[in-house]
Formats: sequence, structure tokens, C-alpha cells
Amino acid sequence: MQAASRESYKVAAERLDAYVRGAEPSAVATTADDILSVADLLRREPRLRRALSDPARSGADRSGLLGEMLRGKIGAESLDLLASLVSGRWSAPSELLDGVERLGVEALLASADKAGDLGEVEDELFRFGQVVAGQSALSNALADPIAPVGQRAALARELLAGKARPITVRLVEAALGGFGGRSFTGALTRLVELAADRRDRQVAYVTVAAPLSDEEERRLGARLSEMYGREVSVKQTVDPEVLGGVSVRVGSDLYDGTVLRRLNETRNALAKR
Repeated sequence: MQAASRESYKVAAERLDAYVRGAEPSAVATTADDILSVADLLRREPRLRRALSDPARSGADRSGLLGEMLRGKIGAESLDLLASLVSGRWSAPSELLDGVERLGVEALLASADKAGDLGEVEDELFRFGQVVAGQSALSNALADPIAPVGQRAALARELLAGKARPITVRLVEAALGGFGGRSFTGALTRLVELAADRRDRQVAYVTVAAPLSDEEERRLGARLSEMYGREVSVKQTVDPEVLGGVSVRVGSDLYDGTVLRRLNETRNALAKR
């Protein structure tokens, strides 16, 4: 987002935090569903996106238009949060859509946090991403841009039935819709990171040839926390092709100590002789 859009989003996000402090988790989840349903509407209706982000119209005019359309169709709290969004300045209609989507996702995460489930939701999102990545047919089916989102969401719900919390399932549906304009895989990754961030944690993606023991994972997490000055959530992927060692990615930082990397470096050095 550009600066004006970021400021408008920040105002609405602060309003969301204030609302969440005095609300029950179930009420926050309902509000999140309302906001995400409006995001779906904006995605389908580009003319509405333009009208609600038109800089030639006053913020009061835009929030009034939103109220005329949605009053009585979504909760009062949802409408209030959305009105605070659309009354701000937006650099582009697409950025308003991103802001509405992000606010709905943050409301879902806040609901899970209040219920004490956010760590589990974070892990469920990551594990589902791992399952999908490990099965090419499933990955293709869920990421297929031609298949309707509703059809792909039904498949995801079937796969997650009894295995994940309702908030996790709803977040997966947001990822299938292309959260933030990302691919399904990219959207899932971003959701994992947003969940960790709400718990004031950094995500470390760790790739190993064989699973780390609980103690090894704990020690690695503690070392990374020292390095980054923040608690670290370790997400482990097992890939026998790395042969041995550990690869760790935290943000844009990559620490690759795998046997595969060393073999590749040796092979490249020999090829240059």
C-alpha cells in the first residue's frame, strides 16, 4: 500500500483493536465474516470499488454510500469498521479492497487470539500448506484459477473437516480467494506470518533431511530468538533431498547449511577449473 492507504488502514485497524478488547471471540468472528463478505462484493464489483475510494467524493459521502447499501445486512460493528475504512484516503481502488480483506483477516486472527487458539490456528495453516505442497494433484486443484472459488473452498472444507478449527478453515477460504492478490500458496504463507506477528513472533522456515527432535527445535528457536530479539515460531519442513544439515529462512535472511548446498558449491567450483 502507498502512504495514504496505509494511514487509512491504520485508523481502521486501531478501531478494530479497540472493539476486540470488549467483545466475545464469537462476536469478533461474526464481524470478520461480515467484513470478508464485503471484500468478496468489492472484488466482484469494480465500479463499487471505484465509488468507495473516489478522492473526488468526501469521506462522509463514501461512508454514507456504504451505509445505504449495507445497513441491516451486516452487523453494526462491522459497518462501523468498514465506514472508518472507506472514509479514509485510498491511493487506488485495489488498495481499498486489500484493506477490507486485511481487516477481515485480522479480525479472524483476533477472534482466535481471544479464544486462546491463535497458536494452533497458525500451526494448522502451516501444516495444511505442507500437505498441499506434498501432493501435486491436490495443489493443482486448489490453485486452479479457472475453477470457481466456491468449488475449491468446498474441497478444502472437506479435507479439513474435523482436523482444523473453524477459524483456520475460514482463513484457508480467504487464501483460496487470493488474499492480497497472492497465489494460494503465497496467501497461506502470509496468513501464517500474520498469525505469528499477532503473537509478536517471527517465523523461521526450517528445512531438514530428517525431523528435528523437540529439544533440537527448542534450541534452534532459542538461538534464533537471541539473534532477532524476538520470539521465533519454527516451522519445520522435511526434505530428504537436502541430504543433511539445516536450512533456515527468516524473512529475507537465508542460512543454508545443508549438505546439498555444499555439494552444489563443490560441483560449481570444479566446473570452473
